[in-house]
Amino acid sequence: MATPLGILAAVTGAFAYVGTVDPNEPGHYPVCPLLKLTGTFCPGCGGLRSAHAFVHGDLGAAFSANAVATAGYFLFAVVWVLWLVRAWRGQPLRIRLAPTWWWAIGTLLLVFTVVRNLPFGSALAP
Repeated sequence: MATPLGILAAVTGAFAYVGTVDPNEPGHYPVCPLLKLTGTFCPGCGGLRSAHAFVHGDLGAAFSANAVATAGYFLFAVVWVLWLVRAWRGQPLRIRLAPTWWWAIGTLLLVFTVVRNLPFGSALAP
C-alpha cells in the first residue's frame, strides 16, 4: 500500500503546487523548448494550465488548455484506484498493453499534435 499512497502524495503535491502558482502568469515556469524554438505546440503544451484549471474545478478550461492531459488525469485516477484495491488485496498491479495499443496511443498523440497546430484545429491549441 505504501507505493500507491506515496505516488498519490507526490501527485497531490505537484497538483497543489500548480494550483497555487498560476502558470498563466509569465515567469513562474519555463517555456516549452519546442514552442520556443519552432513555434509549434507539443502534445504537452498547455498541460500546466490544464492542471491549474483542473485543480480549481474548471473542467472546460482544463480541456481547452490540453484535452489529452485532462483525459490523462481521469485515466490516472482510474488506474490508481485499481492499483490501490489490488495492493489492499496483496495482489500486484500488472498492466500489459499489446504493441497495437502502444501504436494507437502514439498515433493519437501524433494526430493531436499535428491537428492542434493547424488552422482548423486551433480549438485544441492552448
